[in-house]
Amino acid sequence: MDLIAKERDRVLQRAARVYGLGFTLVAGLCFLLPGAAPDAVSLAVGIVLLLLLAGAQFMLGISRNPLWVLLTLTIGLGVLGVVTGFGSAVLGEGGLTTVQLLVSCSLASVATVLTGTPGRIAGLAVAFLVVAGATLWFTQATQAAPLRTGGLVLLGWVLAAGIGLWVSAGVPQVSKRIASIGRAHRAERQASELEAQRRQSARLLHDTVLATLTLLAHSGVGVTPQALREQAAEDARLLRQLRLGSTPTPQSSGSYQLESGGEPEPVLGRTLESVKQRFGRMGLTVSWHGTGQVLLPSEVLDAFLLALAECLENVRRHSGVTEAHVTITDDETTVRAMVTDAGVGFAIDDIDEAKLGFAESVVARLRDVGGNARLFSSPGSGTTVVLEVPR
Repeated sequence: MDLIAKERDRVLQRAARVYGLGFTLVAGLCFLLPGAAPDAVSLAVGIVLLLLLAGAQFMLGISRNPLWVLLTLTIGLGVLGVVTGFGSAVLGEGGLTTVQLLVSCSLASVATVLTGTPGRIAGLAVAFLVVAGATLWFTQATQAAPLRTGGLVLLGWVLAAGIGLWVSAGVPQVSKRIASIGRAHRAERQASELEAQRRQSARLLHDTVLATLTLLAHSGVGVTPQALREQAAEDARLLRQLRLGSTPTPQSSGSYQLESGGEPEPVLGRTLESVKQRFGRMGLTVSWHGTGQVLLPSEVLDAFLLALAECLENVRRHSGVTEAHVTITDDETTVRAMVTDAGVGFAIDDIDEAKLGFAESVVARLRDVGGNARLFSSPGSGTTVVLEVPR
């Protein structure tokens, strides 16, 4: 039985317990009224049986064992026999009310759990016929009571069974709705993952292949042939990995790996040197200032160095100067890099927001790891970019 079917049964059992115990209590109070019981012995036995009936109904709400249904009906019929003197007593108003509440409401609570499957519905029909027959037999001594009591029995059992059928019929609809929500969630998650992968691939290509193609388009001005060959070889390796279906993750600026080696947190000072050497080969002198050794988590360091490399690439391509200054500072929560050049600068409002370079390779990349980037520039006054990542 699946989880939803089990939960359905729990709901039906608890409803039957509350329904049955409530009317058993009311029937017991009516039985205590003067003249409701045929004699003192019947009163004492009836109270004991009502307590046992309440116990069986309580267990009915906990266990799915059909034994508790059978015990509830058996004890209930025993109470019916005691109240009516097994058909020999003429019932007063209190006794008749007790009988009607007992058979039409308290015992009818089992109808709530006897729904949902053909076997249970068959058991429901048998239980109703037994209770209705016993009620008509035991109340025959009371004038005009059998027909009225029989009508109440029919109404009470129909209502209780209707509750069970309504809950059972609603379960498939709820199951379908849950499945529909699950499918929508999976589709949304897949779409988000595909979009994230697309953005990552676009960043990788922008930071590597497109940069190399730009150099080639300008005939490699300012870059030695050896440096250009090395960069092209790295790009070719990256493209081969992408073609084979891999998803490379950046290890450091200009270098990518296919899987994590489980290494400890890298030291920022050691990897900054590789960035400096790379741009030195391409004709951009990078001067470092500030903090020399800072520990960062691997994924944060990856994003930080790649964003920094993109800023330096923009200096090399657009500033009109051959020197950039990078100042690294840190505090208890944040590591910052300030990339400054004395180049031509530009008007920030004139930047095309659709361009991938700064928006994706710098800002979006840092935000993915909880960081941020700020840009300051004006025509003729150079450019400053402040990169921030959490420690």
